[in-house]
Amino acid sequence: MGLVNNFVNKVRHEFLSKGLSKDSVNESPISQMEKWIEEAVDSQILEPNAMNLSTIDESNTVSSRVVYLRGIDQKGLRFYTNYESKKGSNLALNNSISALFFYPELERQIRVEGTIEKLSDAESDAYFNARPTESKIGAWASEQSREIDSRQVLLDRIEMFKEKFGENVPRPAHWGGYVIIPNYFEFWQGRPARLHDRITYKRDANSKWEIKRIAP
Repeated sequence: MGLVNNFVNKVRHEFLSKGLSKDSVNESPISQMEKWIEEAVDSQILEPNAMNLSTIDESNTVSSRVVYLRGIDQKGLRFYTNYESKKGSNLALNNSISALFFYPELERQIRVEGTIEKLSDAESDAYFNARPTESKIGAWASEQSREIDSRQVLLDRIEMFKEKFGENVPRPAHWGGYVIIPNYFEFWQGRPARLHDRITYKRDANSKWEIKRIAP
C-alpha cells in the first residue's frame, strides 16, 4: 500500500477552473451539454465524444465500456453497436443506462442517466451507409463479445465478407443504433479545495427539468 499511497499523493491535483452556478447554465440540459462538448472540441481535447457507458446484466452486475456519442438532440444521446454484444444483451434485459463524459483538461464531467430505446431501421441504415467500407465489413466480421480462438479468425471473416459483399455492404440486422432517453444530468466543474460545483437536472412529474446544486 505504501507505493499506492505515494502514487496517489504525487498525482493529487488542485482544481482552478472557473465556477458553475444554477444561474449560469442553460435551462435545457441538452443545450448545456452541447455547449460543453463544443468547448471541449474548441479546446482540441482528444475524443470529446467518448463516453463511458454502463449497463446491468441479468445478475445485476454493472459493466462499463467507452463508446462514441454519434448524435444528440432534444430527445437524447445516440450511439451505435452490435445488438448481440454484451452491452446489447444487457440492454435487452434492463433498459436502464448511464453515461459519463470526462474532460480532465477542462476539469469537467457530465453524468447522464436514463433509459434506452432502439433507433428505427431507417436511422440505423442512414448512419451505417455513411460509414467507410472497412467499418461496414467489420460490423459483419466481428461477433462482438464472443470468444474466438485467435485474431486470425477475425481476419478470415473479414476476407469472407469482403468477397461476399464487395463495395455494396448492407447493414447487418444485428447492428444498429440506440438513443439514451435521459431523466438525469449532472454537470461537474472542478474547484479549489475539493469544493467542486455540481449542477443537476432532473425531470419532475410534468417532465420539466428541475435544476439544483448539490454538495461536492
